[in-house]
Order: sequence, then C-alpha cells, then structure tokens
Amino acid sequence: MKSAIKIMLFVALITIAGTFISQAGDRDRFVVHPIQGTVLDTKTNLMWAAKDNHSDINWQGAKVYCENFFAGDYRDWRLPTAAELASLYDTTQSRPAPCAGDFKIHVATPAIEITCFAHWTSDTQDNNAGQFSFVYGTSSPYLKSHTYGTRALPVRSHQ
Repeated sequence: MKSAIKIMLFVALITIAGTFISQAGDRDRFVVHPIQGTVLDTKTNLMWAAKDNHSDINWQGAKVYCENFFAGDYRDWRLPTAAELASLYDTTQSRPAPCAGDFKIHVATPAIEITCFAHWTSDTQDNNAGQFSFVYGTSSPYLKSHTYGTRALPVRSHQ
C-alpha cells in the first residue's frame, strides 16, 4: 500500500514538473531576429516573416510576394499551407485586427505582425485557394481573385 502511494506521488510530481517545463518551453518558442525581420518558431521549425504584406492582395499576388520575399539572407520563402498558419493560431491570445477593429485575431506571438484577419495559403483547387482566418482558426476556399481582408505572410523551413 505504501509503495502504491509513493508511486502515485511520484507520478503526480512528474506531471506537475512536466507542466512547468512545457509552459517554460512555450515562452521560448519564438526566437525573434529583429535585424533580419524574421521569427523562428522552434516548435514547428518554421521561419516566418516578422510582418505580413500590409495590404489586401489576391492569391497570385500573395504567391509572387512570398516567392520574391527576401529577409535574413534567405530567398526560399513561400506561401504557407493552412496547417502551417494554423500552428500560429492561439485562442489564448487576442488582439484587434488592425484592418477591422471589430474582429479579434488570435496569433500565438505579437512578434509576427498580422495586419488583417485572413491570410492566403498555398492550398489550391481550380480557381480557389485557401484563406486561413485568424479570427476563427479555420481555412476556407475563396476565389483566387478575392482581395478583401486577405494578406500574404511568407514562411520557410528552417534548416
């Protein structure tokens, strides 16, 4: 009986310690390189541009913007997938969308400047492309010619 209690206490201590370690790891998740204009997400090993393109843009324009983006001495930037953008979505973080203050966006770090509520993804099908919503944390298809409230946020895989 005493050994069972000791085991339960040991498991409880390990669980509590793991929670504190995990929370500390989340605080150190994003490494900001202000001179380079990049933010490294150590959880996903993705490097993000420190800010989006700051204006409404259609899908083709977003794709070209990301492919021609240059920061941190890297030229291999691209449009992110919906899953990659979803990795930045965090319901515990909330701020007004600068383009429409009545929308609250949920971005895991303030180090990445998100200027509106939706961002284009590389996910396409026919004349549609995915837009990831930082309001709802979902991706939906839109016509590639759509522009209202959509931005481009370059990403690259960190080597």
